[in-house]
Order: sequence, then C-alpha cells, then structure tokens
Amino acid sequence: MAIVSFLISLAGATMLLLYAVRMVRTGIERSYGASFQRVMTTQRSYAQASMVGLAMAVVLQSSAAVALLTSGFAAGGMLAFPAGLAMVLGGDLGSALIIQVLSFKLDWLVPMLLAVGGYLFVKTEAKKSRQLGRILMGVAFILISLRFLREAMDPIRDSAFLPAIAEYLARDYITAFLVGGALAFVMHSSVAAILMCVTLVQIGAIPFAAGLSLVLGANFGSAFIPVWLTRGMAQSARRIPFANLALRGSWSIVSLFAANLALRAGVLGDLQGGQMLVNAHLMFNASLLLLALPFCGRLRAPFEQLLPDPKSPESGAQPGQPISALDIDTIGRPSQALSSLKRELLRMSDMVGSMFRPALDLYRSGDKEQIRAIRDMDANVNDCLSGIRRYVAAIPADAFGKENAKIARDLMEYAIRLETAGDVVAKRLTALADDMRKKGASFSKEGWSELVEMHEGILANLKLASNVLISDDLESARLLSLEKTEIKRAERDSRKRHLKRLQHGSAESFETSDIHLETLRAFREFNSHIAAVAYPILYRNGQLLETRLIEELPQMEQDAETEVKG
Repeated sequence: MAIVSFLISLAGATMLLLYAVRMVRTGIERSYGASFQRVMTTQRSYAQASMVGLAMAVVLQSSAAVALLTSGFAAGGMLAFPAGLAMVLGGDLGSALIIQVLSFKLDWLVPMLLAVGGYLFVKTEAKKSRQLGRILMGVAFILISLRFLREAMDPIRDSAFLPAIAEYLARDYITAFLVGGALAFVMHSSVAAILMCVTLVQIGAIPFAAGLSLVLGANFGSAFIPVWLTRGMAQSARRIPFANLALRGSWSIVSLFAANLALRAGVLGDLQGGQMLVNAHLMFNASLLLLALPFCGRLRAPFEQLLPDPKSPESGAQPGQPISALDIDTIGRPSQALSSLKRELLRMSDMVGSMFRPALDLYRSGDKEQIRAIRDMDANVNDCLSGIRRYVAAIPADAFGKENAKIARDLMEYAIRLETAGDVVAKRLTALADDMRKKGASFSKEGWSELVEMHEGILANLKLASNVLISDDLESARLLSLEKTEIKRAERDSRKRHLKRLQHGSAESFETSDIHLETLRAFREFNSHIAAVAYPILYRNGQLLETRLIEELPQMEQDAETEVKG
C-alpha cells in the first residue's frame, strides 16, 4: 500500500512540474513570441548567436523550444546552420542556468508569486499583464512541485527498496545513464528531469555518483526531443537538431566514463549534495559550448551530406517553380486525399508567408525587383488555388461521405482565403510601398514601431495557423482566434495613436497618414484571412456560434483565455 501511495504522489508531483514548466513557456510565447524571430535571425557571430540561445532558453525555460524555433527559421531560410547550431548550444547552457536558480530553496516566494500572479491573471484585461500572471504562477507551481517531490520521497527514504535501487544505479552507471536519457525523453523536458534528479540527491535518496550518471543521461536524452519533434520537417530544419545530438551525445558519453573513472579513483574527492550536481551540470554544458562553438561552421558540409535536400521530381516544371502535392489521377482514400489537400495548403501558406515577410522592408527600400518578385509569386498562389479547386471538384462525394466532403470544402474555402491574403500583399501593400518610394516619405519612429510590432504578430499567427491546419487542435484554434482579436485591438490602438500624433502636428505622421492607415487595414485583413483556418474546428467543437466564442470553464491550457468572446 505504501508503494502505491508513493507512486501516486510521485506521479502527481511530476505532472505538476511538467505542467508548470509548460505554463511558464506558453505565457512567455504568447506575450513575446512575435519578437523571437527578429532577435534570433539578426545575429552575425557564433558568440552572439550562442548568447541569444542562452537568453531564449532562460526565458522559455526549455532548450528544446529554442531548438524547435531555430529549426523552423532554418527551414524558412532565415537562419544559417552555423548560427542555428550555436543558438542551440547556448540554449543548452541556458537551461542549465534555470536549474541553478530553481534548485535553491525558494519556498518562501511561493505565496507572493501566487498572490501577484493570480491577481494579474484573473483581474487584469491587458494581454501582457495576464500572461505575466501566468508566468509568475507557473514559477510558483514549479517550486510547489519540487516540494511535493521531496515530501513524496520521505516515506520510503529509509526503506530497503530505495537504497537497493540507489546502490545499483551508483554501481552500474551505464544503466543510470540510460535511465536518465529515457526519463528526459519521456518527460519531454530536460529541466523537469534534471530538477527531479537534483531533488533526489538533495534529500539523500540517491548518491551523488548515481545522480551524476542520471543527469548526464538526461542531457543525452534531451537532445533526442527536438530530433523527434522535427521528424516531419524539411531536411534543412532537421540538420541542426541532429548536429546537436551528435555533439551532445558524444560529449555526454565521454563525460560519463571520465567522471565515473575519476570518482572511483578518488581523484575528485568525496563529492556530495544537490548543489554540486547542479554545478557539474553547468560545467558539462559550458564546456560543450566552448569546445563545439568553433566547429559550428565546419559541421555544415557533413550534415548537408548526411541529410541532403530532396531532389525535385523530374517533370515538366521549370526550375524554381513550385511542385504541387495534388494528383487528380490518384485521389485515393479520403484520409489520403485530405492529407494531400493539407500538404498543398501548407505549401500555399508558405508562399503567402514568403510574400508577406518582406512587406515592411519594401516600405524603406522601394526595391522594384522585389516588388515584381512578390507579384510573380502571387501568380503561383493563384495556380495553387486553381489546382485545389480542380482536385476538390474531382473528389467523388458519394465515396467520401458527407463529413469528409465537408472537410474538403472547408479546406478549399481556406485556400480561397489564402489567395485573397496573397492579393492583399501583391496588390495593396506593394502599391503602398511604391507610393512611399515615389514620395520619398518615411514614417514617424512611433508609427514605424507600431507597424513592425503588428507585422511580427501576424507572422507568428501565420505559423500558428499552419499548426492548426496540420493538427486540428482545438486549443490552438482558440488561441489563433484570440490572437486575431489582439491584432484587431493593435490596429485600433495604432489608428488612435496616429490620429493623436496628427493632432500634435507631427509632420512625418501627416505626410504618411494615408499610407499608415491603409497599411493597418491591410494588415488586419491579411490576418483575418489566415486566421480563418480556426473557424471549422471551432464550429465542429461547438466553440463558435455565428461570430462569438463560447465562454467555458478554464481548463489546463485553455483557462483564462476562454473569457474572450468573438
């Protein structure tokens, strides 16, 4: 009975720890996620890139999240392999610094974090204030979960069961290494896994030697997480996680044998305590960063050979012309046809994103060639829509059934939305950029900052829309709908601030007034089109009636966000 109680307490504390780490990360992503791209794609040196990765891991409380972000930017051609690998290595060190902070006994902070975080989360309306409340409560839950872990171990600390396992892990360090790796991968969080190991050493449940092998294994296992999560992405995205796995894996194995040989020979003395284990974890990641950083550029060629870009199929397509994922002659089963439609929509979404991404740069450069290239890309988007229409029209409605036919129509309607979003860029934003060039005008500092922030938010929503398209996830669909409301609010606030600047006689604001207001309207319309992918999911789950989101009781990750309607 005691062992059952122990397992339940341990499972509860572990789940709370995982949830708390995720709660902090999602709070930060929802508040500042739109700014991550600019920060991560503007680094020039390996040292700068590694420091950015370190800071991002501290902010997101996850080195895997940094690896996924860098992989996504590498797939989009916005981040080179060497800089991306340097960021991931820096992110590993950043996650070690988080563990250093969280390993201190900070239980006295819990009531204050809960009080302040709860007030911000429940009582305030501003998005960033509410997400700050989420972050503070997440940190409090991490500290509470660690206390629960310590308390869960108390009943069996003096039993014969735990010392026997602890002695075996200390003696067989290879098994301990594998257990640590499996623990980190299953938990999908190196921070949570290593905090658990540190806690076990702190309370004397396992010896330092076993804890060290577990932590080194967790470092190895955590490198598999981004490899697994990027398995469906392009080869250019997967090279960085695989390179990190090779570096991290080889260094952890070398460190495992060297450290255990040194411990058994007594070279390192009698190392004890959780803090010493945290120090060892920090030293491991810092040494890996210092040793691997100079080789980030040299590893590019080997991993390009190991994971080459797929060759374009031999067809009538011209070089550089997009290859369709649809084949009317082989529609196949409903699941196969719907999967092909989603792949084609992803390709279409990528093209629309490529058109929208440089839109603001055109306002400053007025580059005619780039404007022409964007308008040419719009023709490819139109071809995509035509192909999707033909494909959906060729689907046999009787064989597919009403439900699958309805999903296919919903996907075609989203394709129409994407094509219209492309028109917003090609016909309106490029025309406004051309007007800016002809007038030789420039926005005020405040006006430009507002447009940049809105542009970044829409790019983040475009990525979220792609996730919704693939996953059909209700939570992500709700979040996308809520972010659409945030863009509307940003457009309204920017318009009000712009009018105030006009009242105060700002010459720059007056000169670019029409362009500023037209850009705001275009941004809002573009965002509305890409967010439309959420509507069918919300309808199917009874979350959208006409134009309003139904208010629900808060759940794990849908909690306070469900208070927003429409």
